[in-house]
Amino acid sequence: MFPPRFWPAAKTRSSLVVTAGLSPQGVKSLTQTGSDMPSTSQNPCVCFTCGTQFAPTDLEPICCPICEDDRQYVATGGQRWTTHTQLLEEGYHNALRAEEPCVLGIGTEPSFAIGQRALLIQTGEGNILWDCVTVLDGDTRARIHELGGVQAIAISHPHFYSRMADWAEEFQAKRLELFGGATLLRLGGHFPGSAVLHWAPGADRRGILCTGDTIQAVPRAGYVSFMYSYPNLLPLPADEVERIRSAVEGWGLDFEVLYGGWFGRAVHEDAKAAVLQSADRYVGLLRGTLKKHWNS
Repeated sequence: MFPPRFWPAAKTRSSLVVTAGLSPQGVKSLTQTGSDMPSTSQNPCVCFTCGTQFAPTDLEPICCPICEDDRQYVATGGQRWTTHTQLLEEGYHNALRAEEPCVLGIGTEPSFAIGQRALLIQTGEGNILWDCVTVLDGDTRARIHELGGVQAIAISHPHFYSRMADWAEEFQAKRLELFGGATLLRLGGHFPGSAVLHWAPGADRRGILCTGDTIQAVPRAGYVSFMYSYPNLLPLPADEVERIRSAVEGWGLDFEVLYGGWFGRAVHEDAKAAVLQSADRYVGLLRGTLKKHWNS
């Protein structure tokens, strides 16, 4: 089994940004040439399906590489682009909801792209933004600045890249290491570089695990799941889920609560056991060893 891989810090001019998987940079190689599309150099394009903003270019991109990947999808009507300015003009804004003391959820209303919510974790030594959303409206800017800004941004996987570069630029910071009892772990699974964030002081010092959909909190209490592609319903192989289970069990990090990537998606008690038991259930179903009514 592979050991958990801790992510190194990289020096930046603003907030530390640690990401997993595909890179949305270099989009100039994916742009139209000789077309009549309007200039986007001052207003970068945002993919309407996944919410990722790409580097400014003079021409509109012809595709979104994140949506072209088989974990995601291109909408039936074809690739569609918008801009952050346009989203604000159409009334998109963020709702801020406390998940627990010092853990603030940030989600966009009306729902946009994948519909995820980010988490602002206030460690006492600096704030960490776990995952990201596309919209950064004035009220959100003001509230986060009131809470001390953002000292680091960590992204679980490419589906949540959104506008992370603009968030990092807004909340200028000089810290280059994780802090305040937070540990970022590269777990893999959904993407080879999929990450999770453990915060030991959370849940009254019993620990929380923020997973995006690297480990997916589902509607049934005490259950989680694992997938290669959620919209396309492609499962992870049993061996990969067993590897994830062994990594979680072998970290030596306890967590009582698990926060998934959406409002209302969480495991509120005995979350570590829920992950281990859910992994066993998942593998048993894939291998046909879980005794259910169809085996009788």
